[in-house]
Amino acid sequence: MTKIISLFILEAVFCFTFFTVSYSDINLIQTNCKKTPFYDLCVLTLKSDPRSSTADVPGLARIVADSVNAKAIATLNQISALLKSVKDPTLEKALEGSDIPVAIDAIEKNNPKFAVQSATDAGNEAQACENSFAEKASNSPIFSGNKAVHDLSVVLQSIASLLL
Repeated sequence: MTKIISLFILEAVFCFTFFTVSYSDINLIQTNCKKTPFYDLCVLTLKSDPRSSTADVPGLARIVADSVNAKAIATLNQISALLKSVKDPTLEKALEGSDIPVAIDAIEKNNPKFAVQSATDAGNEAQACENSFAEKASNSPIFSGNKAVHDLSVVLQSIASLLL
């Protein structure tokens, strides 16, 4: 009987510890995402990455930066494919690159001010690309990619700002 009680207590302690850690991780994500203008996107992005379960605020910033980088690469790949069939200076300018790898490096080197600036630049570049299509009264073939890069860059900027 004592073994059963001991086993039950041990199991209860284990479950309590596990659920407390999980609650704390979710709480850290929600608390920080509330400080961004795209709460739902922030929570979805962080919860979808298993690294968030053990991440601190710089770790959360890195996760978002990696997500922005992946979206930026996908968008640049889409632009490259479009350039093979259409010669358009607007699309060519968009190929100049992304500032997100610079933001990742800044986060890793504990330089949040530079990470904020790089994220801001990446978001502005995506928006400028969209604006160039609007000026020509044409539909952007990369709207969804640019929107994702812009919005995630704003989330990254907000989280990196918490590190200042």
